[in-house]
Amino acid sequence: MKNNIIVGIGEVLWDVFPTRKVPGGAPANFAYHISQFGYEGYVVSAVGCDGLGDELLARFDEKRLRYLIERTANPTGTVQVTLTGEGIPQYEICEGTAWDNIPFTSQMSELAKSARAACFGSLAQRNSVSRDTIRRFLSAMPADSLRIFDINLRQSYYDEILIRESLEQAGMLKINDEEVVVLGRLLGIAGDEESVCREVMRRYNLQIVVLTKGATGSYVFTSAETSYLPTPHVEVADTVGAGDSFTAAFTAAYLQGLPVPEAHRLAVDVSAFVCTQHGAMPVLEPSYLNRLK
Repeated sequence: MKNNIIVGIGEVLWDVFPTRKVPGGAPANFAYHISQFGYEGYVVSAVGCDGLGDELLARFDEKRLRYLIERTANPTGTVQVTLTGEGIPQYEICEGTAWDNIPFTSQMSELAKSARAACFGSLAQRNSVSRDTIRRFLSAMPADSLRIFDINLRQSYYDEILIRESLEQAGMLKINDEEVVVLGRLLGIAGDEESVCREVMRRYNLQIVVLTKGATGSYVFTSAETSYLPTPHVEVADTVGAGDSFTAAFTAAYLQGLPVPEAHRLAVDVSAFVCTQHGAMPVLEPSYLNRLK
């Protein structure tokens, strides 16, 4: 696979559940899952010089996840996660963490120059240090690379300027049904979900907009087509990381040249499987991975 470096850049942290903690953060989840499809996935972030940081890097090593993760004086990030009866997560996100203060390094610059795609979100841009690093990384990537903005709105850690500037750097937008309402309001776009997605695509010259609607279904919009698939009914353990696995599976298939409907189908099936597992980084069954061989 030529030029197969795919990066998730932003937050890495511990998702802390009432009875356990698991490695998390959307960029790490994305990088892990895309690595399972044969790409050279990297997570770019920072952890603290503390035991939680040591343990997090050890977990990534166990999963053979490549990374450029700096150590900072700030503590390793944690998120308190509670689940509703339907397995839907609610997050309490600690501030002032290492991933808020990711320094831009020469190694990151070199990685960016070789990246075929990178996935970034809004959360890690809540602090100016990491925001500057993410934007410098994206700017250093090849002109024909794919920049994926997984908007991932959390609490109040975003504003209109941040969203607009992120869309200007993106080629693909991943958004859910709650976030598309907020996005329409922020950008002053009226109409239904599809109208908002297509107007955002037009304004920011995006190649693709992916809209997920939880248990209902999902859409993939391009300039030439619309793909819709219902969400499979599965026994849900939790939905943490399901959206990240969707983005990774779709990106892996799209970059390999599969038609959008086929890439969409793989993404739907993979995310449904992840919902049946505990934690955001389960090992995918070979039946999913073989669909790209």
